[in-house]
This record gives sequence, structure tokens and C-alpha cells, in this order.
Amino acid sequence: MRYAQGGGLTDAERAARERIRRQAVERFEGGEKSRDIAAALRVSIRSVERWRRQWREGGAVGIASKGSPGRPKLSDTQVTRLERELERGPLAHGWEDQRWTLARVKMLIGRLFHVSYTVEGTWALLKRHGWSWQQPARRAIERDDAAVELWKKDTWPRVKAPRRPAVPGSSSRTKPGSRWVQPRFS
Repeated sequence: MRYAQGGGLTDAERAARERIRRQAVERFEGGEKSRDIAAALRVSIRSVERWRRQWREGGAVGIASKGSPGRPKLSDTQVTRLERELERGPLAHGWEDQRWTLARVKMLIGRLFHVSYTVEGTWALLKRHGWSWQQPARRAIERDDAAVELWKKDTWPRVKAPRRPAVPGSSSRTKPGSRWVQPRFS
């Protein structure tokens, strides 16, 4: 049986798998064959052979669970430090503008904590800690809002195309009278 990324197992299920591996080690030390161990523990022979190889190479420690290979986690202290660094802004970290992109945050996490996140993982981390995406207001610094409003009020009504007059029409793209109708023969 295959288990996806970290097994999809609860802590209790992971502990049960750990107990099975320890039982296998006891049987290795007793000289039992892989086939007999697999049958007794109700696991595949391949798993028993893999455990036996790991046991030979590293002893009982060699077959111990390495834990979930799930997302790397930052401690609360590290998250607090990350938030302080994000508040300092991208300029303080060598970027040319004031936009935090996910790729930049990912790179910052790698630089600060030597932990690798994916872009999606970075977004999940930020969301879990209350950060949200921002849409920058793209306006020219020189923009004169009063002049824009004046233009909308005075100039725009003069230059926009007039609406077509509202007349009864057809929902057809062609005129109803211009359609060709196939004659009926009785």
C-alpha cells in the first residue's frame, strides 16, 4: 500500500506503522525470513526487505520514521521575524520597487531561514498568518484628479459617440423579410 506525501496518516496511524517496523526489527534479530515476517505483520515482502536493508545499514535508528515530508514549518519566532522583515519592505532587501510578490517572499524565506517553500506554499503560509494579496493602485504621481473630473464632465459628453435611437427591432441578425424560406411541397 502506498501512502501519499507524509502518508496522509494521523499521528496515531503513524505511530502504529512505527510499532510494526519495530516488531520487524525484533524478527530480523531472531533470524526470521522476510516472507514469514511479511505474513505475520500483514505487510508486503518488499516493505520487509526495504526495512531489513535500512536496519542493516543504520540499525534500529535506520528504520525509524523520518516524520512527515509535508510542508516545512516555520516556528512562531520565525514567522514573527518574517513579518518584521516584510514590514521593512522590498527596498530594504534589495529589490527596486515596493511590491512584495510571492516569488520575492519565497526568496526572502529561503535567505532568512534556509527553508524552501513553493510559491503556492508561500501563499498558504501568508494566508494562515492573516496576510492578504494587495492590488497596487497604478496611478501616475503627476495625476491631477480635479482635471480628470473636469474632463469627464465637460469634454467626454461632447466626444463620445451618440447612442443609436431606440426603435423596435428584431432579435435576428438579419431582417425578418430577407430570410429565404424553403417552399413546402404537398
